[in-house]
Amino acid sequence: MDATPRKPGETGFNILLLLGSIFLFYQAYKIAGFSALSSPGAIPMAASAIMVITTCIIVVKEFARPKAEGGAKAFFTQILPFTIAVMCGLIILFAVVLQQLGFVLTGLAFLWVSIWFLQKRSPLSAAVIALLCVFVIYVLFRLIFQVILPEGIIPERDIIASVKNFFAGAK
Repeated sequence: MDATPRKPGETGFNILLLLGSIFLFYQAYKIAGFSALSSPGAIPMAASAIMVITTCIIVVKEFARPKAEGGAKAFFTQILPFTIAVMCGLIILFAVVLQQLGFVLTGLAFLWVSIWFLQKRSPLSAAVIALLCVFVIYVLFRLIFQVILPEGIIPERDIIASVKNFFAGAK
């Protein structure tokens, strides 16, 4: 057995991998069950079964190793420091409110808070940078590449149609 101590968060990560592997195996099973070796779910089930078996071996070996030194404090200083935790929270919040508020407002708020938090700029400076970034991203993706971004509470289609009509009438 390996006598090196576990690193902070290693056991939890390996357990999450095991749970994810079991979930993937279940999803693969739902495709066609154990009906035949040539069924559509056979390859995904085989791959996820290998994942479950290997992660089980890893988790069992993990518990045989000595505990990590430093406990939770080491985890939060080495693996998940405050800045990383805040940014992960902001990204999750961005993903959750994107459909309701739309890209423009959500992107603007996310970038403003991120720039203000990470670069310790003044709120006004961070807002100007965020506004410029969202403007460039919007023009590039929505207007040039014509990618449909979540509209949210700002009626972007109506605004774009009005601008197009304005310039079409000016000719």
